[in-house]
Amino acid sequence: MRETISFKLNDKPTRLTLDGERMLLWALRSELSLTGTKFGCGEGCCGVCTVLVNNEAVRSCQFPVKDVKGKEVITIEGLANNGNFHPLQKAFIKHNALQCGFCTPGMILNAYSLLLKNPQPTHKEILQGMEENLCRCASYARIVMAIKTAAKEMKRGGNR
Repeated sequence: MRETISFKLNDKPTRLTLDGERMLLWALRSELSLTGTKFGCGEGCCGVCTVLVNNEAVRSCQFPVKDVKGKEVITIEGLANNGNFHPLQKAFIKHNALQCGFCTPGMILNAYSLLLKNPQPTHKEILQGMEENLCRCASYARIVMAIKTAAKEMKRGGNR
């Protein structure tokens, strides 16, 4: 059944009229042309489709768009601030933690959610917080280094 769903997307009011059961992933990619969010396994197991809903990492391939009504959604396209990369994006580049790039948007958004909850995570806490995001290139060591670097930058007052 079609319904109108209003929410904030990357700091902008957004309104869609569509089947509320449609998965958020497809609404973002098809209706809103935000293709940074990728389709991976389609079962919520790989983390490639991760976006933030009220700053909580969610698997958009398993998240009905009706569930974002009245909430805030952030995709990788919305993480930069005024054209400046977020410290996580800068750190992923610095540490070459984005080898093929397919998993990178989901990795960065999951890491962002992790750092909001725990601004200075230990190595073990990073591993635990990121364990459900898979990287086909196995860049895990560089991803962990990038998250540590971003945590330090964010502590010093980097954006968001």
